[in-house]
Amino acid sequence: LSELGSESAKIKAMGIMDKLSTDKTVKVLNILEKNIQDGSKLSTLLNHNNDTEDEERLWRDLIMERVTKSADACLTAINIMTSPNMPKAVYIEDIIERVIQYTKFHLQNTLYPQYDPVYRVDPHGGGVLSSKAKRAKCSTHKQRVIVMLYNKVCDIVNSLSELLEIQLLTDTTILQVSSMGITPFFVENVSELQLCAIKLVTAVSPF
Repeated sequence: LSELGSESAKIKAMGIMDKLSTDKTVKVLNILEKNIQDGSKLSTLLNHNNDTEDEERLWRDLIMERVTKSADACLTAINIMTSPNMPKAVYIEDIIERVIQYTKFHLQNTLYPQYDPVYRVDPHGGGVLSSKAKRAKCSTHKQRVIVMLYNKVCDIVNSLSELLEIQLLTDTTILQVSSMGITPFFVENVSELQLCAIKLVTAVSPF
């Protein structure tokens, strides 16, 4: 899926995505939807029910792998939809909604808590975790995975603004996108995301 995401970006840049068979492209999008759905509601918070730190780490790595895979599926789907001269059949409302749901969920539940201490809640009910405590629970490897996911989500938000300029979306979807575009301005340490959000909010404003 990671390779598919990269290749779809190249094909989009070349402007030849519309040369592909519409039926095959729609089939690919439907397969991508299943992969988006797989990681769209997975919590990446540590599983404190496990007995050992090793089990906890393994559990979290598996979850992050699925979440990252779903991000690649989102990017591929959005790359297809935002390519020049695409047929109307590729703008599948359910898939667009899945991409938005995935992005909103992981911004709120995965990325904001990692980048802004205000969003870090102690799962044991002790309130906000200190940055030091949070760092102690997160290896350098996991941090790299989070940074990779953050970059992918920034690309998704950026591409959604392109999609808004191409395809008319439902009022409900526009409301979700608006909410997603405004929230980053209340989060610290996400300047790249805020730049993408400016573009998204600007694309929403005509509606």
